[in-house]
Amino acid sequence: MVSVAVIGLGWWGKTIGRLLAASRNLKLVRAVDVDPKGAEWASAQGLPFSTNYGDALADPKVDAVILCTPHAQHRSQILDAVAARKHIFCEKPLALTRSDAIECVQACRTAKLVLGIGHERRFEPPILELRRLYDSGEIGMALQIEANFSQDKFLNLPADNWRLSAKDAPAGPMTATGIHLLDLAVSILGPARRVVCNVSQLGSQLSNGDTLATLVGFANGTNALISAMLATPFVGRFALYANKGWVEVVDKAHPESSEGWVLTKCLRGGRPERKDYPAAPAVLTNLDAFGDAVAGRAPYPVSDAELVGTIAALEAVFTSARKGGTVETVVN
Repeated sequence: MVSVAVIGLGWWGKTIGRLLAASRNLKLVRAVDVDPKGAEWASAQGLPFSTNYGDALADPKVDAVILCTPHAQHRSQILDAVAARKHIFCEKPLALTRSDAIECVQACRTAKLVLGIGHERRFEPPILELRRLYDSGEIGMALQIEANFSQDKFLNLPADNWRLSAKDAPAGPMTATGIHLLDLAVSILGPARRVVCNVSQLGSQLSNGDTLATLVGFANGTNALISAMLATPFVGRFALYANKGWVEVVDKAHPESSEGWVLTKCLRGGRPERKDYPAAPAVLTNLDAFGDAVAGRAPYPVSDAELVGTIAALEAVFTSARKGGTVETVVN
């Protein structure tokens, strides 16, 4: 078993901590949070706790750290973990700039350490089937992606929560949920070339924006239309259109409490075919893939080019949103 420490005991850090109890190759051995109140949760799990990240890095029992921390801290925390010879699983986004992402990836590769990323939507069974249908050529050449990941979970957060901060979460809905769709688009369509993004505050008090629309143009001429809102009930949809057919995946409920998915496929000359998928622990599947990579059993299934490419596109999204929807070139 790979021994891990969870860094950050907010909503998602505690979720990760609970999921690890069912992991086939990761064992939670320590917890860290800047808030001393985290000790109560850690004690209930039978874990040593501290408010100092350095304690986890200095612990010889810790093989890897799982970062569930504010986005702006990821770069420094990753580099500190590399210096301590710890493998890293980082919640999305990996970084807020392309240069930081490159630095983190290169540091891990030089040190021969595994770098995992919390893009669990890649591991959802219907998304894997969508990828199979595309990679096999069954639906033909990709034309365009349409995707939406919206929710209202942030409406009751206190105004000073870091998830609502322009520093830690620029272009609010993108860093909250849209980043998952951007990552899937990059993984399917390749390097992005141009981005246009508009963010508005329309239906809430979320000063960092609650409504986002993004158009991403890719080097191969395809597009991705990404929608993300934080002031409407949950909806999750990802559709890939190609010249021989299309595939759409719709969530039945929020991924945190998944009830499964519906995949609809339509090939030219045929009628749409629907298939229901039961709930599956995609977050845990991703974590176990990280554990397999640390143990040397299999490479981690997210490439360095994708790790950097997603953040390169994300940085362009930030710039476009900040400038009011300008067309921005993605530097890859």
